Amino acid sequence: MYAKAKKIVAYFFFPVVMTAAMWGSILLMDRGVSAEVVTASVIFASYVYLAVLEQVFPLHREWLGSHGDVGTDAALGATNAFINFGFQPLILAGAAGVAGWISAWIGTGLWPDGWPLIAQLVPALLLGELVEYSVHRSMHEVPWLWRFHAPHHSSTRLYWLNAVRFHPLDVLLIGPSKLIPLVLLGAGGDVMALVLIFAAVHGSCQHANIPCRIGPLNWVFSMAELHRWHHSPILSEANHNYGGNLIFWDIVFGTRWMPKDRQPPVSVGIESLPGFPKRYSELMMAPFRWKRLVAEASPRDLGQD
Repeated sequence: MYAKAKKIVAYFFFPVVMTAAMWGSILLMDRGVSAEVVTASVIFASYVYLAVLEQVFPLHREWLGSHGDVGTDAALGATNAFINFGFQPLILAGAAGVAGWISAWIGTGLWPDGWPLIAQLVPALLLGELVEYSVHRSMHEVPWLWRFHAPHHSSTRLYWLNAVRFHPLDVLLIGPSKLIPLVLLGAGGDVMALVLIFAAVHGSCQHANIPCRIGPLNWVFSMAELHRWHHSPILSEANHNYGGNLIFWDIVFGTRWMPKDRQPPVSVGIESLPGFPKRYSELMMAPFRWKRLVAEASPRDLGQD
């Protein structure tokens, strides 16, 4: 009975939570609930759902229980929420000013705001994903940027809270940047709220320690089956599947990777940096003491330094 239930969860946990999050958000906003309240409420409810589900139906029992990471991840999540709250509106306000100038110059808005809200989500995700894909890939391939993204990959397990395990400078590069093209084209606040909700819910599903089998949808979403390869300890394997939410741009640029002859590794992290700091304060400082951190690492192939 348990095995059957676990199989059902593998096929349906992602479609169920994502459908509920999107339609629930739209219904609440249609009823006049503010985008800020909807965003916070739906993301919190989704996090609780995933946290409980992975305790009942874990993919890997080795990933249950803290690896000395829960406190650090929670602190990073709080830090990044505070930074986004402070800086993101300033960045988007500047973009909105440019958008107003563009609209006045052209004589009309460029965003299809007459479409149903759920339909507007499609171009919003595709445009935002192009920016996120580009920045994310650069953070893997440009050595000085990699040091700011490495904290995310340093985790030795995958679970729902990994979705917020980012250095604040990493978040500032990726977070607001994916919304800028939407603001420039005149997308409304409800559209951007949907994008943020989609990204937060998808990100937690993507990292959750829950069995996942979505079949052909792996050609649409950058979900767990693909993303677990992105967390391979071998960087030549991890340097694939850069899409934050959609896998579209990985397909276009040839970086989608999902081997059929084996499963993603249970042992994750950064093979070349096995002693990556775990404490919050040390992890925050890691990019700024990178040469020393690498020098203290194992003498194996150090990859990106």
